[in-house]
Amino acid sequence: MVAIAPALGDQRPRNMFIYGKTGPGKTCPVRSVIRQFEKQKPDASTNYINCRMYNSRYRVIQKIAKNLIPELDKSGFGVSTFYERLLSFLQEGRGKRLILVLDEVDMVKDLDELLYTLTRMNDELPSGSISIIGITNKLSFKDVLDPRSKSSLCESEMVFSAYTPVQLRAILEQRVGEGFMKDVVDESALNLASAIAAQETGDARYALKLLLRAGELADEKRQGGISDNEVEEARRSVDVDLASETIATLPVHQQLVLLAV
Repeated sequence: MVAIAPALGDQRPRNMFIYGKTGPGKTCPVRSVIRQFEKQKPDASTNYINCRMYNSRYRVIQKIAKNLIPELDKSGFGVSTFYERLLSFLQEGRGKRLILVLDEVDMVKDLDELLYTLTRMNDELPSGSISIIGITNKLSFKDVLDPRSKSSLCESEMVFSAYTPVQLRAILEQRVGEGFMKDVVDESALNLASAIAAQETGDARYALKLLLRAGELADEKRQGGISDNEVEEARRSVDVDLASETIATLPVHQQLVLLAV
């Protein structure tokens, strides 16, 4: 990932935002790049934060501080304490490069304050730096940011598009090699599952769930292989399962509205 490459030469990396709807695999590539980066730059620090779980400025900064500075693993500290300790941590030695991955960054309630706090931290660091990789499903999330936050980001951007049938087939083929016995899944079944997933959502998780369900159906029928028939049957079953799962997670009032409709 070009954005963090400068850190390998002990320079400050750029901020980056990665966009794309659910399913095209935004998080996994980022984590893979971060793992490779850690091997090449063991003295750098990286942090992955799921903003659906840590959805406020305080909780994000608290989580970063606790991950990097074990003695802060207690409750009761304010944002200013975490902030000052992080500044000290990043200035240790010749200065540390912190790469911060904020997954589902749009879920942070006070996002303006968080981004402004993190980016302005660099202004107070004579050595070391903090850089942000934000992952989001919402292309327009920056529209609500304050101009100060936008100007301090100076980010590059990347958009992950939905998977094509060819890409989905390659993913399924790799997983079939690990999850099924040899020659159990027909070539036509693989092609059909890839085409259905690409047409419906372009979501790799949907394609994998489709193939898994097809395998379960073939097992229930006690047949030795997965054909187009099982994939088509799995499609109907998965669609029902996804709908039920989605409805079950709705708040009660939304379920009542749906029932009324």
